[in-house]
Amino acid sequence: MRQSMTIRILSALDRKSWLALATFLALTLVAVPVLHLAVAPDSVFHVSAYAITLFGKIMCYAIVAVAMDLIWGYCGILSLGHGLFFALGGYAFGMYLMRQIGRDGSYQSDLPDFMVFLDWKQLPWYWSGSDSLWWVALLVIVFPALVAFVFGYFAFRSRIKGVYFSIITQALTYAAMLLFFRNETGFGGNNGFTDFKRILGYSITSPNTRLVLFGLSALMLALTLIFARWLVASKFGRVLTAIRDAESRVMFIGYNPLWYKLFIWTLSAVLCAIAGALYVPQVGIINPSEMSTANSIEIAIWVAVGGRGTLIGPIIGAFAVNLAKSWFTVSFPEYWLFFLGLLFIVVTLMLPHGLVGLWKTLRQSRGARA
Repeated sequence: MRQSMTIRILSALDRKSWLALATFLALTLVAVPVLHLAVAPDSVFHVSAYAITLFGKIMCYAIVAVAMDLIWGYCGILSLGHGLFFALGGYAFGMYLMRQIGRDGSYQSDLPDFMVFLDWKQLPWYWSGSDSLWWVALLVIVFPALVAFVFGYFAFRSRIKGVYFSIITQALTYAAMLLFFRNETGFGGNNGFTDFKRILGYSITSPNTRLVLFGLSALMLALTLIFARWLVASKFGRVLTAIRDAESRVMFIGYNPLWYKLFIWTLSAVLCAIAGALYVPQVGIINPSEMSTANSIEIAIWVAVGGRGTLIGPIIGAFAVNLAKSWFTVSFPEYWLFFLGLLFIVVTLMLPHGLVGLWKTLRQSRGARA
């Protein structure tokens, strides 16, 4: 049974896809570390620490985009609140990083600096075990999954769908953001968590640590893509697309869409949380702004730009939009939001299948002329 499942997972991608994936892993796990550590900083081939942090961050965003594509592209559920699960994973891992600071903080206390500043005398009960990496890793998965399961169960059981579901997810995320902004919740208020020092005893700013986090992000992105491709190609994935296209007919032939939608919704939330946990140590901060509605809408834009329902398209969209954002916010910071809005309008009106759809159209037209 285990061997047959492994074979099915391996057969989810064709030869060209496996070759592209192997090339990606070779570049991220071998070439980039060598060019960063072994090549002189003044060389044109040197990969800077800024580039490693930037691409590591975008790979975390790409995992979130794939997670969004699973529920929107294959199940027809548009969520405008996935920033919540991304932030929950980041906060869970941020608790561990804050505990790792120890007495190296500004107040030289066993408590995080923001707790000392707010005159807290001891850690809240929900911080118990946060000094253990394994406990926090479990928390990164379990807590966002629990939130997603409870919310999704009541929403899907009530047959909430379409724009109403999108609005409710947006409201949930906004409410969570307001909660985390409060100082008495024990999560740093509007400043959140920052000034991290160590992870597993290693300096979080050292080149080796950054490369390990970069490599873990690349590996997680590859595993997410493989698993998602296998899932959508399975019988479960075919039922999901049937629910997306004609949910009433799926119910008529004897399937209960509730559990299919609930599973893929919870799985998508867990993937976002894992991406958030990888994101925080690389950027060095997590605060409630990650739960803003604008961030959640931007996730949907990545998927739309790349091409929803393709898995590879959202990854392309996440890289394209965020690289453009990095350039625009430096060169023309006041025009970035206008560009993002224009990009979404153009893609919606002229490229309904995104960049991947445009590429397929060009290839078909070239083949027809040949």
